[in-house]
Amino acid sequence: MALTEKQLPFEIEPLDLAAGANRSTAFSRTSLTQRVPTLVDGDFALSESSAITEYLDEAYPRPPIYPAEPRARGRARQVQAWLRSDLMSLRMERPTELIFYRPVPEPLSLAAQTASQKLFAGAQELLRHGHPNLFDEWSIADIDLAVMLNRLILNGDDVPADLVRYAGGQWQRPSVQRWVRMERPPLPK
Repeated sequence: MALTEKQLPFEIEPLDLAAGANRSTAFSRTSLTQRVPTLVDGDFALSESSAITEYLDEAYPRPPIYPAEPRARGRARQVQAWLRSDLMSLRMERPTELIFYRPVPEPLSLAAQTASQKLFAGAQELLRHGHPNLFDEWSIADIDLAVMLNRLILNGDDVPADLVRYAGGQWQRPSVQRWVRMERPPLPK
């Protein structure tokens, strides 16, 4: 999505994660962390989504995907770090894959319910200004928050109406729709 927002040409090379392609010797030379996504920009390779988006915004400043104002940029990075490092029970019980494949039939555990309430409280505080984005202008952190919320929304879990509207608005961005509509391998049985 960041590359699309940056209007940079790119190619996607799919990896069969179920077969362990990310642990192959060749991929390990490219991706020090053996994780996807991994960006290859010339002779430079970088893994970890936040690192990639920050690099892209610094290496290719126009159009920006992070706020220009330092406090807003710091907050955007905080939101991204929070969504990637916290709410683990929610992330485990409502994995990103459900966005592309099928809902998870099991109800949320107590731990995941607690994490979802924390997510809702944080998101509502960030959006209490009533604007369609986290900041004055759209940022890549909006997508991270919308993806996390859509783990619940698209699964049919209860989510406050204001957050459903916010996530729905973010979901309409062309970069998100391109990502959502990408061809994906079938789920392993």
